[in-house]
Amino acid sequence: MKNSFKVKVNSKWEFDIPNEDVHSLDVVKIKEMKYHLLEDYQSFQGEIIDANFNKRTYVVKVNGSVYNVFVENQLDQLIKNMGFSTGSSKNVKQIKAPMPGVVLGINVEVGQEVSEDDALLVLEAMKMESTLVSPSNGVVKTISVSSGETVEKGQLLIEFE
Repeated sequence: MKNSFKVKVNSKWEFDIPNEDVHSLDVVKIKEMKYHLLEDYQSFQGEIIDANFNKRTYVVKVNGSVYNVFVENQLDQLIKNMGFSTGSSKNVKQIKAPMPGVVLGINVEVGQEVSEDDALLVLEAMKMESTLVSPSNGVVKTISVSSGETVEKGQLLIEFE
């Protein structure tokens, strides 16, 4: 799988944006959530109006036009390719590592009630940090890993009651 982001705009346009294109953007932050971009000698004024990092959804305004944007990073794409999706994950009682990596932080405790999309833990894999979120409302039954631990693909991380 190549290092890229899949971006869907207004639920109708889809783009694959390679990492190197993202890192080579000519962007200047003007103030909080407002940016100036240059692309092919053309100037753009951008603003992030709303952002939901856990759901990877953003509402952005570019030169006065508003766009709804959904972004999948490489880990999101891998999870999707493994057959997981929001609809099918509603009955998931276990969170397993989608790939080998290192647990950078755990955001929940045993017995804690969580809601859908609550951040459970942060996993560093393939030089990217990804927050694994709860697939549904529930109660944390067990946490099988600790912060700093190296995990293998498919290893049990968190189990729900």
